[in-house]
Amino acid sequence: MTRPSGRAPDALRHVVLEPGVARHAEGSCRIRMGNTEVLCTASVESRVPPFLRGSGQGWVTAEYGMLPRATHTRGDREAARGKQSGRTQEIQRLIGRSLRAVTDLKAMGEMSITLDCDVLTADGGTRCASITGAWVALHLAFRHCLKMNVIAHMPLKDQVAGVSCGLWQGEPVLDLDYDEDSKAQADANFVLTGNGGLVEVQGTAEGEPFSEAQLMSLLKLARHGTDQLFRQQRAAVGIG
Repeated sequence: MTRPSGRAPDALRHVVLEPGVARHAEGSCRIRMGNTEVLCTASVESRVPPFLRGSGQGWVTAEYGMLPRATHTRGDREAARGKQSGRTQEIQRLIGRSLRAVTDLKAMGEMSITLDCDVLTADGGTRCASITGAWVALHLAFRHCLKMNVIAHMPLKDQVAGVSCGLWQGEPVLDLDYDEDSKAQADANFVLTGNGGLVEVQGTAEGEPFSEAQLMSLLKLARHGTDQLFRQQRAAVGIG
């Protein structure tokens, strides 16, 4: 079995995390996974949604979008159409859930952080790259809040990262690019925490169903991949 990219079955694409790339955002990170590139920015506001007012609890949420030429052909701006697609809404909710899973919202006090994840170039795995890069941006935003004495201690309880896995020519492989994703017999997105917790698993077969044993082999690959991503996240924010 030979992958289109020539990578080994358990190999990630080349990953680069660039922290602090947006001048005005409290936290930011540009993540590259192969040819997929996403700009993640974290914006801090001293207010919370109406349902949290008076609760003493903060909120972390996300918005996701793709630039018109992030793909091979130009896509319309969703703002110009006047509404977001179902795919966009599903992905940004996933990003928000993933980040809240590792955040102590009570430790934030009544403040909100919005993670904007804008896809500059898409070549598969944009939602997973967004989650991984958004964690770096969120960490840096909280660090800014600590420096400004807005919060007393770091609200992040753990790391979170996302990676895709799939069955290519019947074999489990890690981190699908577009060529693989578009032809895989099955593909799954795994969102995992640094302590080994599962935040979300999204898996789909194309054609023949896949087995529980195959799912577990994909999960094993995902843990291998996210372990590497966690190391790069820590390096990006300067922690051991």
